[in-house]
Amino acid sequence: MSLKNVNTVLAAACALFALYLGLSFILAPEASTQGVGLPSWPAGNGDGFLIMKGTRELAMGLVIGILLVTGHRRALGWVLLMEAVAPFGDMINVLAHHGSIAAAFGIHGLTSAFIAATGLLILRETGKAHRAPAPAPAAQPA
Repeated sequence: MSLKNVNTVLAAACALFALYLGLSFILAPEASTQGVGLPSWPAGNGDGFLIMKGTRELAMGLVIGILLVTGHRRALGWVLLMEAVAPFGDMINVLAHHGSIAAAFGIHGLTSAFIAATGLLILRETGKAHRAPAPAPAAQPA
């Protein structure tokens, strides 16, 4: 299996997982919070913040999917690197709120690392094509 095929599968997994998370937080915010590692349910009408998280995840999945489908692989690599910041921020948030250390590193930290590694692999794949010398123009008759 070529590097491009492996990268495509990894990027598709990132997109599908982000879409799944987004829809989960939008459609069932209370059920979705149990696995994120925070110690308690937000007080009051905190589900609004979870729906915002869901919208963010949904948008991230759509961006990855659109870049993947349209073949903009170099941009996809950079976007994946940028999007790895979101689960990293979630990890910091869980740790800052005295949540589960295992969930912070095991869920959010590993997710961030997976997304960043996928982005780096795609940039590596596209970097070779990006640096390839352009073919010489055909000689034109005088």
